[in-house]
Amino acid sequence: MQYLNHEVMDQASEKAFQQQPPYPWISLQNTVTPEGFERLRANLPDISQFRRMVGVKRAYGQAPHDRSILHYLPGMEVAQPWKEFIAELNSPYYLSFLHRMLGVPAHKQLILSMEWYYAWQGCAVSPHCDARRKLATHIFYFSSGQDWLSEWGGRILILDDERRFKAHSGPLLDQFKIAKEIEARGNASLFFQRTEHSWHAVRPLESPRPEILRKLFIITTNVPTFQVLWRRVRGKDPDGYRILQPARS
Repeated sequence: MQYLNHEVMDQASEKAFQQQPPYPWISLQNTVTPEGFERLRANLPDISQFRRMVGVKRAYGQAPHDRSILHYLPGMEVAQPWKEFIAELNSPYYLSFLHRMLGVPAHKQLILSMEWYYAWQGCAVSPHCDARRKLATHIFYFSSGQDWLSEWGGRILILDDERRFKAHSGPLLDQFKIAKEIEARGNASLFFQRTEHSWHAVRPLESPRPEILRKLFIITTNVPTFQVLWRRVRGKDPDGYRILQPARS
């Protein structure tokens, strides 16, 4: 079956995206087909498979980004709907969407990496710009309006630094103008391009119980920088995870 909603993605304007202040971003509603969204939600990985990241030190004095992460590697055992969805994300259709929106020539190589992010009560994302090897990020939400209420927060904050801060620094949230607050729930997604001023953040989650999880699936578009290529030589993916070796028969 088809998971990506081609009608929605085909209507996304690359011109409007590139001209969006304070940096290129677009919020897409119904990014996944209704049936596909429900199949993926029903087959999300269990948090027991995840690596819990709490209090991990970040550079430049930025506060930790507490969450649990499951990093996808080719060959990893996941539910069939997720295998199908990931195959679709690696298809010429999705790659052409990336090239079009980002203004990258079709012959230029784009390297994707993917992760599930689950976060709980009190988790937050401090203001930051992504690493320079990351050209863009596409965040799909997998908490429905029923299992994650709006009053619990979790909105992604598009921040405007008014060109005041270097990407590699640690300003506080109250030092920014908030350009947009985006609800990260329901069948929708946020796509944004990394720039030297693409600051974003999330306030501490306010769900009533720690077992209630805010669930995301994130696709990162990487460019083949020296770091990415050196990691590949050493058998690692762009994020530094060791690539799974095929099982011997």
